[in-house]
Amino acid sequence: MDGNFGPAERILWPASVLAGVVMCGAIYEITRKISSRCFRGYHKLSHMQKVEWNNRGLSTFHALVGAAVSFYLVVISDLFNEDVHNGIIIDRKSWLSDAMFGVSIGYFLTDLVMILWYFPSLGGKEYLFHHGLSMYAIGLALLSGKAHMYILMVLFTEATTPFVNLRWYLDVAGQKTCNLYVYNGLALFVGWLVARIILFVYLFTHMYFHFDQAKSIFTLGFYSLLIVPSAVAVLNVFWFWKIFKGMVKTLSKRRKHSENGKTD
Repeated sequence: MDGNFGPAERILWPASVLAGVVMCGAIYEITRKISSRCFRGYHKLSHMQKVEWNNRGLSTFHALVGAAVSFYLVVISDLFNEDVHNGIIIDRKSWLSDAMFGVSIGYFLTDLVMILWYFPSLGGKEYLFHHGLSMYAIGLALLSGKAHMYILMVLFTEATTPFVNLRWYLDVAGQKTCNLYVYNGLALFVGWLVARIILFVYLFTHMYFHFDQAKSIFTLGFYSLLIVPSAVAVLNVFWFWKIFKGMVKTLSKRRKHSENGKTD
């Protein structure tokens, strides 16, 4: 792992982590100011609701940036294209993946501090586990320069976060009966199915067909590559079941309301 810590990394890594922390502070304040001016109900929220409202603003921003960078590196660029490069995929990385990992560590670190400070108002033990596991996996990939493709795939799953946050915003704003709440719930279900279930099936399948490369990683990295995505996958299935039940419950209520309206 020492060979990956060159002069460029000595500047890029700490700078990107710091950028992630600064980004969180900036987006938190921007969310607070925009919400206080553009959303009338913001001032009626409790202190804790305002904190969570602003916190979800920064998590949405990180999710969009992380998903966009991950999609670009894995799908659009030829960084992990086996037809273009001869080197093994498990060793491929770029300055952009390094920078994104650093920013993500800064975000997860900041968010973890907030969760602990207001615990359990911003999230329970599962969020502590998720953030801790995320920082461990991203940090290990950053320091070793290994398995960037797989970590980027996992990072792409943050693409579902904006739908989760919009659902919470609409709930707090008293808009659970509006069509947008239903459409967002359906989008969340489909997005979660694609980004957190099907994508993980592809990840494990890709890893299976490149298992010889995975075994070439140092021992801690190899077992982490097996355990961390598996643990995240279990969390994803658990949350997917809760999303599915919530969607069914919401659609059932709307169907009953519609039937009652027709009867009246």
